Amino acid sequence: MGGTASGGTVAHQLIADHLVDGRMETGQEIGLRVDQTLTQDATGTMVMQELEALDLDRVRTEISVQYVDHNILQADERNAEDHAFLRSAAQRFGVWFSKPGNGVSHPTHMQRFGVPGKTLVGSDSHTCAAGSLGMLAVGVGGLEVALAMAGRPLYVRMPEIWGVRLTGTLPDWVSAKDVILEMLRRHGVHGATNRILEYHGPGLAGLTAMDRHVIANMGAELGATTTVFPADDAVRDFLRAEGRELDFTELLAEPGARYDLHEEIDLSALQPLIAKPSSPGNVVPVREVAGEPLDQAVVGSSANPGLRDFAVVAAMVQGRQTSGRVSLDINPTSREILQDLTRSGDTFELIAAGARIHQAGCLGCIGMGQAPAVGRNSLRTVPRNFPGRSGTEEDSIWLCSPETAAASALSGAITDPRDWAAEVGMAAPRLEPPERATVNTEMFEPPLPPEQASTVQLERGPNISAMPQFDVLPDTIEVPVLLKAGDNVSTDEISPAGAKALPFRSNIPELSQFTLVRIDPDYPRRARELKDGGGHLIVGGDNYGQGSSREHAAITPRYLGLRAVIAKSFARIHWQNLVNFGILALEFDDPADYDRISAGDVLRMEDLHAHLAPGAGPTIPVRSVTDGEEYTVRHRLSDRQREAMLVGGIIPAFAREAIAASAGDH
Repeated sequence: MGGTASGGTVAHQLIADHLVDGRMETGQEIGLRVDQTLTQDATGTMVMQELEALDLDRVRTEISVQYVDHNILQADERNAEDHAFLRSAAQRFGVWFSKPGNGVSHPTHMQRFGVPGKTLVGSDSHTCAAGSLGMLAVGVGGLEVALAMAGRPLYVRMPEIWGVRLTGTLPDWVSAKDVILEMLRRHGVHGATNRILEYHGPGLAGLTAMDRHVIANMGAELGATTTVFPADDAVRDFLRAEGRELDFTELLAEPGARYDLHEEIDLSALQPLIAKPSSPGNVVPVREVAGEPLDQAVVGSSANPGLRDFAVVAAMVQGRQTSGRVSLDINPTSREILQDLTRSGDTFELIAAGARIHQAGCLGCIGMGQAPAVGRNSLRTVPRNFPGRSGTEEDSIWLCSPETAAASALSGAITDPRDWAAEVGMAAPRLEPPERATVNTEMFEPPLPPEQASTVQLERGPNISAMPQFDVLPDTIEVPVLLKAGDNVSTDEISPAGAKALPFRSNIPELSQFTLVRIDPDYPRRARELKDGGGHLIVGGDNYGQGSSREHAAITPRYLGLRAVIAKSFARIHWQNLVNFGILALEFDDPADYDRISAGDVLRMEDLHAHLAPGAGPTIPVRSVTDGEEYTVRHRLSDRQREAMLVGGIIPAFAREAIAASAGDH
């Protein structure tokens, strides 16, 4: 099924307006001009080191913003050192700096910098949330963000445009989180791979811009390239409330817009839904699991960041106490939203009901604090519940709406909010966003003038290493399969988040000690032993590398000697990250061959330079030295990526290009 250049959808218009390379044909590589970038502290330190490696003097985007939102628990000196490094790098390269505690990047960027019709790339998979404003917002690996900051296009495969028509209105006690959970219930965690989700139809009229943010954010959990909404009256209202109405530009699908795929959701037919442990795609009605005991409920994160998401909880707990066994944790998503909650009195109601109020940041979503007890149920409004992501290895995390979280926290067990409301005799709250939101820009530091920025020295603490230098791809690889993994391996399992590992995010040698330990605790040691002998391979199942965009999940295995991953299929961002750092990302020509390979088998690939030469076919033969079996694998590299792969990755390719350009100038 092929997309066209003139489909008339919002997505087609955004792509056409920013297209600088390639043709808008489904599956073809295209290059897009990037207007804005977003980095956060868990991935941003690598981006800043990459800017150094690229020898960039100053960013060339319209706006680039560095947020500090993930690692704001300062249990020791390491996070504080990273924050100082990031601030100095923002000053050096001409980047806005959002101080710790100012808020989660996605809603905060939406409030202060999001502009309809613009492109945004971010080193966070949930950057797609900005599609709620009519932006083309794509989560990618840090190196691609660094290249965008250097003025280079973003390269992606032209996706199919999947139109999701919304009709009806949401019933009482059902909210935007239930819309995206319904999509996950229907299609699972990779149902939208290589697709853009575009929501349209009369049902949009009942969804605010922040409601749309909830839906767009978790498009990442479906594997989508991004999600887009039109820039209509709801977006105008949002920007007006933020004091930025002049940034509004209407952007609507053209009459008769053509979508490659079609879906319809009757909002009035939805019910409260919940994702069971331990996958966002494991969705069932709340009533199906009602009565399960509960120890924790966490409200906040980029997946439910709006003022109404906290205000509805405050309305439900007003005059009541949470169950004695439940910790109700409130993570405000921006400093501005926390101020609005306080001004309205909602913060008082939450505190009075027993809620614990935390900093404005990601926190429990990324496993930085709020880790639950082993095996005890924790309901969260966060976007992901991959095993161990909470900071507890044997966790039991459920994903739900704020309404379900609050009803359950009050009841002490998982509870459908409709049933709770009927029992206590409460009508659904009617919440309207304020006409004027609190605007607080004091925790943003603007870029320094160029002449002042050029004198700034980067502040490097002892926990900040240099970007590793990797060798070129050999013509022959003959190495063992060190690990055979199953389906849906997440980047949290490859390079864990949480309070133990993430403080080393700027120190690749130290962080490498955590690589894949959730699947094989001995992987780092065994990989190091093989590194000098040529390295190793990994074999994976379907959707290898789903989840977070963190490129550490490519860099640390590469540092430990990983040469190739052969999988049934890959998640989009991780596939790109592997390629960026010179790791062959290969797919079985026949998925049944996965079953013919065992951990420990030694596989050989020859004449790789010829196979990867521009114009060569996409298949590569593989022979098992162990048992003589032969397989065929294929890659999806463009000619641009083939050239980078041969020299060891995107950074050395960029350096060679710069040297060639400099020689040409002379």
